[in-house]
Amino acid sequence: MERRKTMADAEPPPPALRRALKELEERLGRSATDASDGHARWELYRAALGPAATRPALLAAVTAEPDGALASGVVGEVLERLPRAERDTWVRVLPPAVRGFSERRARELAALEDLRTGALAPDRVPESVAGWSDWLQLRVAGEVRDAAVLRAVAASGRTKRIRRTATEALG
Repeated sequence: MERRKTMADAEPPPPALRRALKELEERLGRSATDASDGHARWELYRAALGPAATRPALLAAVTAEPDGALASGVVGEVLERLPRAERDTWVRVLPPAVRGFSERRARELAALEDLRTGALAPDRVPESVAGWSDWLQLRVAGEVRDAAVLRAVAASGRTKRIRRTATEALG
């Protein structure tokens, strides 16, 4: 019978990750209770999401992170906090097997920003709504104030909640 791995069986983190974790711990003034424990690393990463000063060390940690799902979760959380020009750098450090979600979220954030600023023409929205995720449709309905955009989402949003939110925003 095959024995299941336990926390005690966890391998120590690779040297590059240990260095990045040490840098994060120093910048944050706290430590991960057990660097070989993905849950402890997640807590350290979450603490590092906010301050811009921790981002270089956080990027180094994500780059060295052996747990692809954990790395993807961190990148997914940090994307909204990053300037648009930096997002691709973070997405590219992810293993290809877990990169898809973050690639899509980066594209969606760019579309949302373009809609907020008017860089994406409202007349192109009706043809685009169906290709947007529920997340993007709901964010557009709640954050974009252009009436043409809101009418398109109110008419074509995927869920009742999305359509209602857009309709209410039209006021």
